[in-house]
Amino acid sequence: MAEGKIIKALSGFYYVKNREDGEIYQCRGRGVFRKRKITPLVGDHVEFQKENGREGYILDIGERKNELVRPPIANVDQAVLVFSAKEPAFSTLLLDRFLVPIEKNLIRPLILITKCDLLDADEKEELLETLAVYRQIGYSVILSSAKAGEGADALLSALKGKITVFCGQSGVGKTSILNRLDPALGLKTNEISTHLGRGKHTTRHVELLPVGGGLVADTPGFSSLDFADVEFTELGDYFPEISEKSAGCKFRGCLHENEPHCAVKAALAEGEIASFRYSHYIQFLQEIKNRKPRY
Repeated sequence: MAEGKIIKALSGFYYVKNREDGEIYQCRGRGVFRKRKITPLVGDHVEFQKENGREGYILDIGERKNELVRPPIANVDQAVLVFSAKEPAFSTLLLDRFLVPIEKNLIRPLILITKCDLLDADEKEELLETLAVYRQIGYSVILSSAKAGEGADALLSALKGKITVFCGQSGVGKTSILNRLDPALGLKTNEISTHLGRGKHTTRHVELLPVGGGLVADTPGFSSLDFADVEFTELGDYFPEISEKSAGCKFRGCLHENEPHCAVKAALAEGEIASFRYSHYIQFLQEIKNRKPRY
């Protein structure tokens, strides 16, 4: 048996990079995985049996430290959340939707804002004020501009030695960024659809690509996230500033809505928690409470 990492999944095949010699083997999963309702994922550490040259079968999947459903990938170290400053407009609501599942899976988030060169002085000042909130919470933020080459060095440095997933709103330039970091990738890109106001999906599968001394996943873009795996009682844990202040709440299990002696509401009133972040928390909380039960 050999050991390796799945670096691409496509049409029922799993492409495994052998840890010993670095060669890529096209593998299928054994039927036992279907019986156990386990799907091999890109990023999995696996044991496989070599057969017919560069082909083989995956025999076992190592324990995962985390896994995402959309995109389907495992053992991620960090997530670069790519949002544009303009075209499409930057949305804190959408960013916070992405941050919740990233926090839940204990993945380090890095916020990357593209197309900063499209902003005028007032727009950039407003954006910086908003991003200051995220920096104060503890998130890393990188500003990027294709024309000026801004942010490229900082991003490359952040990728080194890590498995990174690139995700975010469609049309913000995820694929273009990867091409700039490594032109040899030659990934396909599409312009933004002016009719729909969003980018066309250009990425059809998940694949780990060697960039900047690490591995990055260029993944299908999507414009919304649900909270299927998040319970309303735990949502506050995934807003770091709310989680921190909740230790001072009088009642255990406080949801920070209408409960008395709530330390989160007090921090909000004192300006220690941004009103837009709290508003998103309440919106997500109601969304989770109102979802249909799963059977």
